[in-house]
Amino acid sequence: MTTLFMFPGQGSQKIGMGKDLYENFKSAKEVFDTVDDSLNFKLSKLMFEGDIAELTLTQNVQPALMAHSVATIAVLEEKFGEPLTDYVVGHSLGEFSALCAAKSISLKDTARILQKRGLYMSTSAKDGGVMAILGLTVDQVKEVCKEASKIGGVCELANDNCDGQVVISGNKKNLEAAEGIAKSMGAKRALMLPVSVAVHSSLMKPAQEELTEFMKDIKFAKPIYKFISNNTNEFETDGEKIKSLLLKQITASVRFRENGMTLAKSGVKQAYEIGCGEVLCGLLKRIAPDIPSQNIGTYENINNYKKA
Repeated sequence: MTTLFMFPGQGSQKIGMGKDLYENFKSAKEVFDTVDDSLNFKLSKLMFEGDIAELTLTQNVQPALMAHSVATIAVLEEKFGEPLTDYVVGHSLGEFSALCAAKSISLKDTARILQKRGLYMSTSAKDGGVMAILGLTVDQVKEVCKEASKIGGVCELANDNCDGQVVISGNKKNLEAAEGIAKSMGAKRALMLPVSVAVHSSLMKPAQEELTEFMKDIKFAKPIYKFISNNTNEFETDGEKIKSLLLKQITASVRFRENGMTLAKSGVKQAYEIGCGEVLCGLLKRIAPDIPSQNIGTYENINNYKKA
């Protein structure tokens, strides 16, 4: 059976994530310990028993979600060996988790990159924000952005998640304008999200430049699984190209709806969301309802998992 592993982005985090894996599997404990050592602080302690507001800080939550996902992969490898899947896809920061799971980049480098990525993003475009628009097509939302940008400032497509769920990003004044425009076009809701910076927009250019400098000496290898890019919606194999796409992704939109459609056409029959939450399972159900999906990220569902 052709399988897909999906790796979540920000928003799936919760206190206690990964703790049962840490306590029950040596391979998972090694992942969390390696991440802690790479970051020079006990991220695992924050994940297992810390404060949700501190965990949700971008520089913490990005490596935390990755650590949980990669710890899950480590346990699956311990129990079933390689290969585990045919395809991998991530949502935003989840692309780094997917590539770490696919042996394209080391765990230590992934943790360090995501901490810096989160830090650089959090200090860029303080006047920015993010808004979810429900009930419009992606083409309609592009028109909303075009109209809302006429007042000056930035309003851009951030995440094309699935039909009827599109996220835009930009200056706060432009998002306020976009809300009215979207509702006048028939949007069911236009909802500001609890994100204080304009992710996946041109306002992230300073973060992109800083991360480019930080990553200049880090090498990416060919992934062992077929990896589809949020940026190109194509299967990418060249390590240097993948690295450049991850940097481009900071200011570009996430094309997850298109990713799901391409994966369905490629013959995927079963999908698993690896790590914390079921956000991507929900999106995939709307994109490709014939592909069943479920979460793998706890002691219980790892023990119930049977490799396809």
